[in-house]
Amino acid sequence: MESYQAQIPGSEVTFEMIAIPGGQFEQGSSHSDGNADEQPVVRVEVPAFWMGKHEVTWAEYKQFMKLCSIFEKFDDREIRQVTDENEIDAISAPSKLYDPSFTFQAGEEPDQPAVSMSQFAAKQYTKWLSLLTGDFYRLPTESEWEYACRAGTTTAYYFGDDPDLIDEYAWTDDNAEYETHPVGQKLPNAWGLYDMHGNAAEWVLDEYRPGWYASLPTRLCTTEETLCWPSKLYPRVLRGGSMYVLPADCRSASRRASNDEDLRSYDPNTPKSPWWFASDEAIDIGFRIVRPLETPSREEQEKYWQADVPSITSDVNRRIDQEGRGERGLVDPELPQAISSLRDSSGAKAKSP
Repeated sequence: MESYQAQIPGSEVTFEMIAIPGGQFEQGSSHSDGNADEQPVVRVEVPAFWMGKHEVTWAEYKQFMKLCSIFEKFDDREIRQVTDENEIDAISAPSKLYDPSFTFQAGEEPDQPAVSMSQFAAKQYTKWLSLLTGDFYRLPTESEWEYACRAGTTTAYYFGDDPDLIDEYAWTDDNAEYETHPVGQKLPNAWGLYDMHGNAAEWVLDEYRPGWYASLPTRLCTTEETLCWPSKLYPRVLRGGSMYVLPADCRSASRRASNDEDLRSYDPNTPKSPWWFASDEAIDIGFRIVRPLETPSREEQEKYWQADVPSITSDVNRRIDQEGRGERGLVDPELPQAISSLRDSSGAKAKSP
């Protein structure tokens, strides 16, 4: 198992995956500065996996954002249609931005972390990347995220216990000037992961429950046992610090609960977008991908990618089918060639007399 670099098919954009060895660790905090929702510590066995060296960047995420317009053109030409038989290989692409200046207010440079997407949109990104590349990608579980962040350490941060040293390792409320910064500028942890303590907060798969750790067995747990599958729209867990977060809350064990109602508070639409948030509080929310060493069955993979509560599915269907915002489309290794053919035919049509 080795770290690797991959290219998003049909683009020049690359991303790097770091090999994370399997092992055991104590999840949560036993330190006096730990919060109540980080206790008691839970002993967890974590299988090996790969994790993104950096948060997903705008260069990567914009490849996904382009799909709404592309799927619309496929639909207009009645090619690559989604049917009951093939819909398992379809994704919903995020709607076009209402106000790019808002979404990109923290910047949109290719190497800045992509932000302000919902957890559902991040999960659909991982499905798109998986079906395009043939490798299974998904969001990390909360246990995987903390295990990877700690990189074998038991201190408050992966660099020790002193928050005064964080400027060398992370962009936080103390030094970021309320803006995200290009990924990879600060010092990495021992496994080579960057920005785990700051820059953008990162979605994981779990629902946030303040007493979740206390409900788990005291014996060694598996990551399947510690994963809190969501049963409602929010709160869900965000990990890592961010440009908005004080160093004390950027610790390896720190947990942040999402509030989707607040994060969508500026969205004037009904229903509100299932793909994008529209509030200042969302400008620091991004994500990072993982790839398990053991690939689950195709049926199991869907559980990691799809909407997990009916209200998300309902909002997606209404936005696409009734309002024409967002679009569904098939994703497979042939998609880049289909997009290239679409562009060629559009160019030929534009040149014809």
